[in-house]
Amino acid sequence: MDFLGQSLPLPLFISCMTGGSEGGFQANKDLARAAQSLGIPVGLGSMRVVLDQPELLPHFDIKPLAPAVPVLANMGAVQIRDRNHGEIFSLVERLNVQSLVVHLNPGQELFQPEGDRDFRGILSALFRLVSHSPVPIIVKETGFGIHPSLVRELLEEGVAYVDLAGSGGTNWITVESYRLPATEQGPARSFDDWGLPTTMLLAALFPEDQSGLGFHNRVLASGGLRSGMDLAKALVLGAHLGGMALPFIRKVTEGGVQAVIDTVKEFETILRSVMVLTGSRNLEELRRQPYWLDPAFEQSLRSFRRATLKSGAVVSKVV
Repeated sequence: MDFLGQSLPLPLFISCMTGGSEGGFQANKDLARAAQSLGIPVGLGSMRVVLDQPELLPHFDIKPLAPAVPVLANMGAVQIRDRNHGEIFSLVERLNVQSLVVHLNPGQELFQPEGDRDFRGILSALFRLVSHSPVPIIVKETGFGIHPSLVRELLEEGVAYVDLAGSGGTNWITVESYRLPATEQGPARSFDDWGLPTTMLLAALFPEDQSGLGFHNRVLASGGLRSGMDLAKALVLGAHLGGMALPFIRKVTEGGVQAVIDTVKEFETILRSVMVLTGSRNLEELRRQPYWLDPAFEQSLRSFRRATLKSGAVVSKVV
């Protein structure tokens, strides 16, 4: 299993999560140690804070703790548009990371008291970044998914990987709603079930005939993955790797490095068992295994595919 030019023992990565606080610093260090022991990639929280508080750079300097695995830096799309790219590239090089993840989070920003409201020019700024970056660029959502038409555009423009990060996991609009006065929470709670589910996006991108978009090794799946079985299902549906955040931040907080290692080993046992029980000698054979969909899911998938044919815009679920 290859990712960013490195061979991985398991198609799993620790998603970008936290940074900039003492608790986040300790979590990043422990997650890096676990990733190094397991041989899997690990992501950092948003480095936005470092642009204004450079003294916090050591909180993100975890490569010495994970020298043999890919480490992923993380920056918001608005910062990619508004800040000098040379300044960002300097951070990337100082941290010796293997990729820069650009996260898209308009939903969260709209309901964040101090959030950004202007998203104009982000795509063109992103493509400028891709053309000059010293490291591969990964684009991810933050819990609401990326439409298949945008997945295609991003990959065609040179983005190395797209992390779908669909709904099914943490809803950051809901999280932000708790920071609002009680009288202002109503609009945010209207978006409790907003977003494109990760499984729906995978099934739409990679139909059973595996024609897909021609980018089978460049689509990552996070958003709602919580177990080894979730990982196996994401791989069967076409994901190159699966990513998780919440299970690992919980484990590292509760039990440190060893708790994360034990959890990943459990996920690996489940994935290997799925492969044995389906007669899959490797991941490529697992991806070619026939599968069937729950009837309700299949009906939703047909509806979603019809909607995507009509428009490349973001499609919302109507019930």
